[in-house]
This record gives sequence, C-alpha cells and structure tokens, in this order.
Amino acid sequence: MSTVSAAPRAAAEPPQGPLGDAFYTPPAPLPDGVAGDVIWWRPMADRSNAKQYLVLYRSTSATGQPIAVSGRVVVPKAAWKGTGPRPVVSVAAGTRGIGDGCAPSKYLDYEAPFVDPMLNKGWALALSDYEGLGTPGVHTYVVGQSEGHAVIDAVRAATRLPAAGLAAGGPVAFSGYSQGGGGAAWAGELAPTYAPDLKVVGITAGGTPADLIAVSKLLDGGVGFGFLLLASLGFNAAYPELDLPRYLNAKGQELFATKQDVCVDQVFGYVFQRISDYTTSNPLNDPAWQSRLNENKLGARAPKAPIFLFHGQFDEIIPLEQAQTLRKQYCAAGVKVNWGTYIGEHVTTMAFASGDVVNYLTDRFAGKAAKSNC
Repeated sequence: MSTVSAAPRAAAEPPQGPLGDAFYTPPAPLPDGVAGDVIWWRPMADRSNAKQYLVLYRSTSATGQPIAVSGRVVVPKAAWKGTGPRPVVSVAAGTRGIGDGCAPSKYLDYEAPFVDPMLNKGWALALSDYEGLGTPGVHTYVVGQSEGHAVIDAVRAATRLPAAGLAAGGPVAFSGYSQGGGGAAWAGELAPTYAPDLKVVGITAGGTPADLIAVSKLLDGGVGFGFLLLASLGFNAAYPELDLPRYLNAKGQELFATKQDVCVDQVFGYVFQRISDYTTSNPLNDPAWQSRLNENKLGARAPKAPIFLFHGQFDEIIPLEQAQTLRKQYCAAGVKVNWGTYIGEHVTTMAFASGDVVNYLTDRFAGKAAKSNC
C-alpha cells in the first residue's frame, strides 16, 4: 500500500532529541507533520571527511500508517563544487538483523565500499534504519512496502534538517545491495506516486530479493536459512493478522519468543535447516501469507528513473533467476535498465560491483543519458 505524500513545506527548526537509546523512542502521539519531516535530531561524531547527524523522522508503514523511523545523515565537510544543489544518495542498508543494536545509525560496516567513495564524490548520504530497527517494535525485515517508504523519507528528512545544509529539489538517487537492493528498488517503484516531489535521477540495486517466494525456496534447507527466519518475523511484524505463532511447533515457539533481537552474525547458526523443523504447517502454503508476499514482490510498478540492476552468477542466498525476471519486467515496462552480472557469490559480488555503482551514479548526477542493455 502506498499513499501520495505531501511535498516539502516550510517547517520550524526541529528540536534536538534525547541522548542515548531514549533518542529512538518516538513521542506519543507523533507530532503533526508529513512523511519525511524530522521529529528530532542530534549531531553525531564526525567521520574523517564528513559531518554526521542522527535523525528520527516520519515515514509510512506497509499498511499506510504514519510511523517514526531513525537513521543517519552524512554530509561531506568539503564544499560542493558541482553545479546545482549537492546530490543526496539514500543508501539502503543490507541485512543487519532485526535487533535494535544492529541499526545502521549505530554502526556502519559493509556499506563502506559504497559509502566512502560516494562521500569522496561530494555527495550527501541518507541511511535509514528502516521500520523497527532502532525504534520500538520488531523490524519489518524485507517487507518492501515499508522499506521503500523509509528509504524515500530518509532523503526528505536529510533535506529538511537545517543543520545538514542540504537543499530540497536537488538530484536524488537510491542505492543498495541485498536487503538494501530491495529497499532501493522499492523506493524507485514507489517514488513516482509516493514522492513526486523528489528528483530521482538513478537507482542501483544489487543482489535484489525481488520475489520473496522464489527466494524462500532457495533458502529452505540452504546455507541462508537464517535469513528466512528473519523474514518470517519481519512479515509477522508488518502484518500481525498473519499470526506466525499458530504455525509453529515447540521449537519454533521457542525461537519466536527468544530471537526477535538477533543481529546478522547469528543467522549462520541455522544453516541447512528447514521450515518443517520449526512448524506444524508451512505458512508459505497459506493464501494469506502468499497474498502479503506477492504485495511485496517487485516488478508490478515501473520506476521512472533509470536503474543499474546487478547480481552474482553464483549467489547462494538470493537466486539469480528471480532478478533476471525483474530485469525483463522493467525492460518490458520501458525502464532504462543497465543489467550486470559478476562472477561471484552473494558477499563478493557487492565488493566487485562497488566501483561500477559509483560510476553509474556519477554519470546520472552529471546529467548523462542512461544507457540500457535490455
């Protein structure tokens, strides 16, 4: 579900939020405003070449409800030397886990191959924690409708934070890998209706979980089964009527009760396990689950911006075939797709593609016409 969100508006200087973990607990009720408004903010420790700001901002859940989402804004210290306003890239984070301690606003690690070169280009960055990752509640892991809104609204929040000094109306891009590839692609699909105020000039999405039913078939019994566990918890959080516990056996009930705050390092403790190890019946066979999964399947909407879509040929976590299907769908809809494959598995492909990602966005921000290899 996506609703049209209001365009930028003049707003009072947002207040600074409380110190420590209290920052992540939003006021109740949420203050009046629209998606992308900053609820409160705080300065963070600088990176060597950039100022950083912690933000809590308004966004929209998968079911269209207003929510608070946390994140960070990173702005190079050096003055922007390009033409027009400084570009902003909303970097959609890859899998951190579902525990609040895993939030991208609390630490950055494997985004570094993308983040540092982008900052060196002079671009500002907005990095969302997504719904429930940092803020109260369970993270709605790989629920695309929620992630797309959060990625979009992170850009709006960055340009509505006076301390960051960023202008609204400048060029914007969405970029991510793995979970972040899904978040970036969803932002691209939702932006034409949810955020027509944004000037989106390009998208990069790699290792993208476009079809979660297809992804689940690879993960069930595979090395990445732990990601499937996270996804089941994420969908249950986004759509409580799915009622995951009613499908679970005793082992599954124990996991549900004790593992709702895990980070990604624990995922590989579940290699080669199966859905049947934790359930009395498979929720993926239930029409209610299938309906929600299909609502969060990429390809039904066409991004207006050109996209660099890429994948590893030997990806053992997210199947190549479903990404190839997404490419075909976008091409059929007239999207300018630059498709690339790399000789790598899931993790190494992210590193192999990092230079091409930055080069692609460099050309988009320079106003060069995007090429398509549809």
